[in-house]
Amino acid sequence: MEVIFCDNHLLVVSKPAGLSTQLSLECSSNLTDLAKAWVKKKYQKSGNVFLEPIHRLDKPVSGLVLFARTSKALSRLQEMMRQRQIFKTYFAQVEGVLPKTEGTLEHFLVHDEYIARVVNPSHPQAKLARLHYKLLEEKQNCSYVEIDLETGRYHQIRVQFAQIGCPIVGDTKYGSSMGNDTIALHHGRLKFNHPVTKQPLVLQHLLNDRGGSNRRY
Repeated sequence: MEVIFCDNHLLVVSKPAGLSTQLSLECSSNLTDLAKAWVKKKYQKSGNVFLEPIHRLDKPVSGLVLFARTSKALSRLQEMMRQRQIFKTYFAQVEGVLPKTEGTLEHFLVHDEYIARVVNPSHPQAKLARLHYKLLEEKQNCSYVEIDLETGRYHQIRVQFAQIGCPIVGDTKYGSSMGNDTIALHHGRLKFNHPVTKQPLVLQHLLNDRGGSNRRY
C-alpha cells in the first residue's frame, strides 16, 4: 500500500494487485485494515479509526482507492459518486488489436455470482455500462489503453473488453489466454473536487514496466 494523498477528510492510497479492498472470506488481510493501521500510527490515535472506502477495486486489480476520514466527507463523496462527479481513469494491457484507436464501449450487463455477463437490453436486470477508451500503444499482439469510466458496474472494464475479443491480459475469468494471479488493469487517476474545501484534485499513481511509477497498466 502506498499513500498518495491525506488530509483531515480524505485518504487516497494505491492498492497492490492481489489484495482485497475490504475484509472477505478469501483473505483476512485487506486494504481497509492496512489503511486504518496507517492512520492510527500516523496520527497516534488511541481509539477506533473512522475510515470508509468510497469505491472498491477487484482483488486482482491495482491502483487508487479513495477513503473518507469523516462522516461529512463520506456523505458528500457518496453523493458525488451518485452524481458521477468523481472521474476514474484506468490503464490496461489487453490481448489483440482494438477495432479503433479510440471509441466508446456500451453494453448491458447483469451481475451473476462472482461474474458479470452481457445481456440483451430487454433483460429485466440489465444495467447500462459505458466507457471510453484510447489506444496508447500496440506491441506483440497486445494493446495498451487508457480507459475513462462513465458508469461503474461490477467487473465492467473486464467484461466489456472481453466482449469485443480483447480480454485484459491475465484475466482468465473473462477469456485471457495468459493466466496469472493478477491482471494488467490499474486505476491510475482520480479527478474530483474536494468534498469540503471544493478544491479541484487530480491524483495519480502510474506504474512503469518494472512496477515503479509511470507504468500505463
